[in-house]
This record gives sequence, C-alpha cells and structure tokens, in this order.
Amino acid sequence: MQLEQYLDELRPLVNIDCGTQTTEGVAIIAGMMEKKYKDLGWHAEIVDLGKEVGPGVFATNKPGATQFDVLLIGHMDTVFPPGTAAERPMSTDETRVYGPGAADMKSGLLNILWALRALNDQDVARLSIAVAMNPDEETGSVYSHEWLGEYAKQSRYVLVAEAARADGSLVKARKGMVRYNIDFHGRAAHAGNAPEKGRSAITELAHWILAINQLGSAETGTTLNVGVVKGGDAANIVPDKAQAVVDVRFWDNDEYQRINTAINQMTKTAYVADVTTTVTQMAHTPAMSPSAETEKLMELVEKCGKEEGIPINWLAVGGGSDANHTAALGIPSLDGFGAIGADFHSLTEYVELDSIIPRIKLLSRIIRSL
Repeated sequence: MQLEQYLDELRPLVNIDCGTQTTEGVAIIAGMMEKKYKDLGWHAEIVDLGKEVGPGVFATNKPGATQFDVLLIGHMDTVFPPGTAAERPMSTDETRVYGPGAADMKSGLLNILWALRALNDQDVARLSIAVAMNPDEETGSVYSHEWLGEYAKQSRYVLVAEAARADGSLVKARKGMVRYNIDFHGRAAHAGNAPEKGRSAITELAHWILAINQLGSAETGTTLNVGVVKGGDAANIVPDKAQAVVDVRFWDNDEYQRINTAINQMTKTAYVADVTTTVTQMAHTPAMSPSAETEKLMELVEKCGKEEGIPINWLAVGGGSDANHTAALGIPSLDGFGAIGADFHSLTEYVELDSIIPRIKLLSRIIRSL
C-alpha cells in the first residue's frame, strides 16, 4: 500500500516536461513541492532565482532558525526536451519504475519528503531541518549554487538525495566539472575564387580539438571532451566563424587551475594567422572529496544502515551534483540518498521499486540520528 501511494505521488512529478530550459515546467514542479511541504505543516516558499531559470523552493520546520542540523537538497529540473513526458510517461513493470527524471531526481525529491513525514513530533521539535530544491542542477547550478551555499553555511551537514548507484552504493566523492564555450572568428572568402583571402575558423577549431585532447591526464583522471562543434555557412565559403563546447572533469581542484590556464593561454597564439578565439567559462563545479568531518558523518550513515539492514558502500563517481558545491564550502556533504536507480539521462532511466521504501527509512533514520 505504501509503495502504491508513493507511485501515485511520483507520477505527476515525472509526467511534466521540466528540462532546465523549460522554466514553466520547473515552476509547476516547484508549486507542487511547495504545497506538499505546506500540507506537512512546514514553512515553504517559492524563491525567484532570476529570469534565466525556473524558481527554487525552500522549506523548513523552523522558519526562525539561523542554524540547521541538516540541509537536504534535491533538484527539480531534468535534461529532457519538451514533449518527452507525453512520449514516454511514467510506467512500471514488476521490478522498476521508468520515466524522464524518475531516478534523476523526481524520486529523490519524494524520498526527502517521505523521510521527513516519517519523523515523529519529538524529532521535528528537536531538529532544525532545511530543504532546498533548485531548478538548474543539470546545467551546473549556475544560478542557484550561491543560494544553496547560503543555507549550507548555516547547516551542520548536507545530504543530497540523488539516486543511489545501481549496486546500492552511496556517493562520498564526485569529480569536479568546468564547461567552456569557445568561439573562433576568422575571415570569409570564396573557397574557389579567392581562398587565400580567407581565414578558416574551422581549421583553427580543428587544431584546438587536437590540443585540448592532449590536456587530459589518465594519471590524475582529468578528462576533456569536445562535445559540440558548429561552424561555417556553406561548403564554398571559407568559414569565418566556428564554435566548440568543451566539458572537463577532474578529481583534483588543482587540475582545474591547470586546465583553465592552458586553455586561456591558447587564445594568445593562433594556429591560423589572423583567427581570434574567445573562451567563455559557462559553468564550474568544484570536485567533492570527503574531509575528516565528512568521514565521521559516513560512520553515522553506516551505523544507520546496519540498523536498517542495508549494507552501506561508498563510491567516487565522475558526475557532479550540488554536493560538490556544498563540500567546497567545507560543509560535510554526502550524496546518493534517493532510491536505487541508473541509466540517468537516457530512454531507459529507471528506479528499483523494492529499494524505494527501505531507502526512505534509511534517510529518515539518518536524520533522526543527527
């Protein structure tokens, strides 16, 4: 019965298009979550984070508090374009629930709420709890990370309810990320009549791709991926413009400094004479690594897991989350407190049905133990 109620509550959250850029969809999710917390008797408010993104939601059981025992974080946006929810709405089979954002992270939003609903009156009176839900995690929390950070700095601990890994592991460390937009400006010319008058932005871009690939390091785990390229207008025109988008991942924040310096230094010397290059940093998420205080929190989580009969294993993963930002502020932060799920950002994204209620109980026990 509990699981059926949960799925009935999850379905409306999954069946709304709310990619980061679909701000009207994110706003609908925000309104739904605000109401759920108000129905719980908590203070809840919609937060304007600017015209570029949808709103955030903040909720707490202690609206007058200046310090919180724990900040629970979840994001309301997905990576999917408009029309996806209609094409493949939430569905279930005997073992899994499917749908856009079901694991990443609509079920995580709901797991936080259900874990808080499970607290007794004494727990709610004793603890100061904050919940923050942001609208732009999938694009690096560019507009929300400072807002989240202000609450994190007022909190003893941060727990993020992204999905647990496919094997049930929680997340103790995540790679950092930086994303660059690189624009190349050359000179157009007729490719047949006067190619010598042209300066090819695409040729410059091609040299950059090879150079960027050389900046990676297998030893440190630093990777660079030129994931998007654009350029030119027609085959018979020497292209005067081109563009690349580069994704960088790193375990060590010193590697970010190395890569950032190298890429910006490359703009000073063109491979193709007279082509100019502009590098714009679009997003930056610092690497998340456990501190001594985080390791103490990990021990508490392991104790709670033993009490719930859930083995606790820890992973370091390549993808980033909002835990990266809060950990960088020095706040003990852990991640993976949603249900077990996998295949994020894909057609086959799923949540394991039999993990939902146990993981809610685990999260609730951890909160009570703080």
